[in-house]
Amino acid sequence: MEKKVLIPSDISQPGKDYLAEKGYTIKMGRGTDEQTILEDVADCDALLARNEHITRAIMEAAPRLKVISKHGVGLDKIDLDAARELNIWVTNGPLSNTVAVAEHTMMLILACAKKLVFFDRAARRGDYDIRNRVKGMDLEGKTLGLLGLGKIGHMVAKKAINGFGMEVIGYDPFLPADRWDPEVGRRETMEEIFAGSDIVSIHMPSTPETRNSVDRRLIGMMKPTAYLINAARGDLIREADLAEALQNGAIAGAGLDVFQTEPPSPDDPLFQLPNVTVTPHNAALTLETTDRMGLHAAMGIDEVLSGRQPSWPVVVPKEPRT
Repeated sequence: MEKKVLIPSDISQPGKDYLAEKGYTIKMGRGTDEQTILEDVADCDALLARNEHITRAIMEAAPRLKVISKHGVGLDKIDLDAARELNIWVTNGPLSNTVAVAEHTMMLILACAKKLVFFDRAARRGDYDIRNRVKGMDLEGKTLGLLGLGKIGHMVAKKAINGFGMEVIGYDPFLPADRWDPEVGRRETMEEIFAGSDIVSIHMPSTPETRNSVDRRLIGMMKPTAYLINAARGDLIREADLAEALQNGAIAGAGLDVFQTEPPSPDDPLFQLPNVTVTPHNAALTLETTDRMGLHAAMGIDEVLSGRQPSWPVVVPKEPRT
């Protein structure tokens, strides 16, 4: 029997080529809403998920489904508990987007510190005297506080230390002491990061414990000259609290690649503020990374369907479907 892979949202060519070379039948999805995916996946052995919500109902509609492979890293849109109960493998690609997101984070840090967008707009309207009225900030010698020291957070730390001469402190309660980078000062609370940093950069996953955890209380601990950076997940920050702090000058600015609601409304209060730099959740969407994410997702599918242990398992079923 042929083995069929559903791809609800198109991926770059290397991933599709890999699956085709391995002999799989690729079924391109007709849409990304739950009902359409539910119908499309019914006769499939694997599902390659991008930003779709992969619900219990979708899994229950697919008796042949053995693996859900995530294009990229974030798993907050996949019902992992349902996958465990239904004995479906879930894999992702934790090595696929590290470089791109770390570089994008450094871009946002630089854009905020150097007031890039602000100066760009002023120069375009002929206001060259702006350089005498407004000043940017050096990164060298400043303290970067990282919330989360996974692969991306760790790479940001290295770039900040080695490339810009920054001091880096971090908070990650899940990282064992023996894996802690000695160049990064360990802090035991989020409060220490917010109070002691010139720039705070968020690198946490979205979980029930972390959602809306960056709120008025924590933001209020930041220096008035400090910046908040988020290229992780939009629901980590309580946006109304951030907008209030930015409007009141409680902090200097923010650099955001992610938002509570995506796409955000053009009328979003954060978009009306001159001290906010935004990008459209594209930190991981470089040419190289999109190729790598598709390929790694395809590799996870092949590993499971060919009976091998996947390289990056997230959910390991007790009794895998056959």
